[in-house]
Amino acid sequence: MPKPAKSGKTSSSEGHAAPAITAASGVTLDRYDVAILDALQRDARQSNADLAAAIGLSAAPTWRRVRRLEELGVITGYRAEIDRRKIGLGVLAFVRIDTDRDNAASTQALEAAIKKLPEVISCHYISGAGTFELQVLVTDLDAYSRWTMDTLFKLPNVKDLHTSFSLGEVKAGAALPLGHLRAP
Repeated sequence: MPKPAKSGKTSSSEGHAAPAITAASGVTLDRYDVAILDALQRDARQSNADLAAAIGLSAAPTWRRVRRLEELGVITGYRAEIDRRKIGLGVLAFVRIDTDRDNAASTQALEAAIKKLPEVISCHYISGAGTFELQVLVTDLDAYSRWTMDTLFKLPNVKDLHTSFSLGEVKAGAALPLGHLRAP
C-alpha cells in the first residue's frame, strides 16, 4: 500500500503529488484523500469509477487510497442512514448518568454494559456534572420509562439519571467537518 513520502508529498507511484497535511492523530492526508473522505460521506454507495471521476484521479489509485484510508482506520465502516421515525423510534433521549468516579472497576463494568445496549446509539465519557452522556432511541415515552427501570437502573455503578428529550431535530447524521484538513 503506498504511503505518503516524508517530504510532505504523496507517493509519485500514484502519478499525482499533492501537498500533504498531517492530522493531529499523526495520519498524513493530501487533497485527494480529503476529497475521497468528503465524497464518501455524501455518498458511500458510489462506484469507485464515479468516486475517481469526482476527485480527479483514475480508478486504480483511487481504490488504493480508499483501502489505505480503511487500513489506517480513518474510514471505519459504511452504513445506511435510516429515518428512525419511519421504523417506529419516535423518542430520542439524552441521558446523563451519574456514577461513583472513584471506582475504576465499576466504571469499566458500566462502560461494558452500556456498549451492549442497542438502544444507546452514542455514549460519551463527559466532564462536568455526570459521568456519561448517552443518546437513546426508543419507540415512545412508555418504552423509555420501562427501559430505564428495567435496564438503566440495573446497570453497575449507576447513582442517578438525568434525561432530556429531543423536541425536534435541527441537524442530525451530518458529515464530519474536513476544513481543517485542507492545505492553507
